[in-house]
Amino acid sequence: MAGTTPAGWAYSDALAYLDGLVNLEAVVAGVVAQPTLRRIHRLMALMGDAQRAYPVVHLTGTNGKGSTARMITVLLAAMGLSVGTYTSPDLERVNERLAWNEEPIDDDDLAGLIEAVAALEPLLDEAPSRFEVLTAAAYRWFADVAVDVAVVEVGLGGRWDATNVADATVSVVTNVSADHAEILGPTLVDIAAEKAGIVKPGALLVLGETDPGLAGVFRDAGPAQVWERDVEFAVEANRLAHGGRLVDVRTPGASYKELYLPVHGAHQADNAAVALAAAEAFFGRPLPLDLVEAAFARLRLPGRMEVVSRQPLVLLDGAHNPAGARAAAATLAEEFEAASPRILVLGMLRPRDPAEMLEALGVAGTRLVVAVAPPSPRAVPAADVAAAATALGVRAEMSASVAEAVALAHAEAADTEMVLVTGSLYLVGAAGAALRAVETNQ
Repeated sequence: MAGTTPAGWAYSDALAYLDGLVNLEAVVAGVVAQPTLRRIHRLMALMGDAQRAYPVVHLTGTNGKGSTARMITVLLAAMGLSVGTYTSPDLERVNERLAWNEEPIDDDDLAGLIEAVAALEPLLDEAPSRFEVLTAAAYRWFADVAVDVAVVEVGLGGRWDATNVADATVSVVTNVSADHAEILGPTLVDIAAEKAGIVKPGALLVLGETDPGLAGVFRDAGPAQVWERDVEFAVEANRLAHGGRLVDVRTPGASYKELYLPVHGAHQADNAAVALAAAEAFFGRPLPLDLVEAAFARLRLPGRMEVVSRQPLVLLDGAHNPAGARAAAATLAEEFEAASPRILVLGMLRPRDPAEMLEALGVAGTRLVVAVAPPSPRAVPAADVAAAATALGVRAEMSASVAEAVALAHAEAADTEMVLVTGSLYLVGAAGAALRAVETNQ
């Protein structure tokens, strides 16, 4: 199907159809009915179970899934494989979720796929969700273009996630912390049990979580083999370098010294270790050092401590929960301390607590919080974010739109200061689009 223009639906038709479906990523937590894989299993059966046409590397975890998926993709591609990648959410366009050899699907191909999935809806007992349709389209597309492997990121949890119709060759868990507890929890053990649902018999599990009580939950899921962080693989050195990190990683088969990661944040070294272990697990052997170096050298992580401007310094970071916010604060302290004080453009989704997020981000070096609601039905009102900032002793202003918030922050910032846009990937995506629009018009 790649490279052809399907007769029938235009791209706008596909977007309109997707907009008419139940969007489980956007609805308020708690309104979703009993979780089920029945619809997606039926849909894939009607599509010839396309998810079984290639091996799958399946990722879950509370933080770092998207970054790790991109890292695994570049490593597998460096070894000469044709790689499909399915991630969520998108930052600016839904096409970003489906990629082949790192290139997002084009408009015509996506329209044709969505039309093909929509044509099957009358054969289902009930309408599929938006995420189920996109997942089915991704699995079908990867079969159509004959990928050698698909790297698939879980949308939420694992056990009941639509992506879990695939039986992974390699299962990957980045970490477990308290997020979406209202759906997956309430305890960390409960959350771990839901994420362990992607681990299938016969799979090799790459486990990034180190808490012994949680690690046991994943071992009990029955993988054929488990590689645990700090046991079979580890980050042995993690140093700040110009524009990124210099890291040493040990895996079961090799020791990779002084790997340059052109991304910001010490936590990205942990993601790189998981990615290297997953790639090695997939091939069953170590990867040549020169290919690993070349793969990581071209790594780009949009919306993850992404520098989009220098004067003032503007960073986009999708720190969407307290653990991510603490990692962001640590990165700012280590790598961007000179650009202080800072201005924070902050918007988040329910049920996130604005005060908890602000405290995790560290408000001591913040002189202004620009509060804004991300473009989502689950957005926390800007007034609530502003009130939380004021209660913590930080000046706050509200904006009616993301574009307005970014413009206000940019106008307020001196050339030597920093603007951090964070709190939700939906906010980060909209801010990136707004910033590019400003640059285009200058």
